[in-house]
Amino acid sequence: MKLEQLEPGDAVYATAHIYNDGSIPQLPEGTLLAEPGTRGLLVQVGHLEEAPQRSVFLIRFEDRNLELGPPTGCWAEELSTCAPI
Repeated sequence: MKLEQLEPGDAVYATAHIYNDGSIPQLPEGTLLAEPGTRGLLVQVGHLEEAPQRSVFLIRFEDRNLELGPPTGCWAEELSTCAPI
């Protein structure tokens, strides 16, 4: 399944280390939000005004206690619909 076919609540997995780039004000910039293989839930798909041709995916990744973290913007290349083996 392609990422663009997902609906809110569907599971995705990080394919890269994802850090706070400063867009989540309650966490220090540079905080690790997800390691490769971390499961997250899709909140919404959208586009940035500066890059309307690219989709940005709003994801809430699970922490070690399986609690959802803050919504995090991710690019398609940072996500997969397949669970890691």
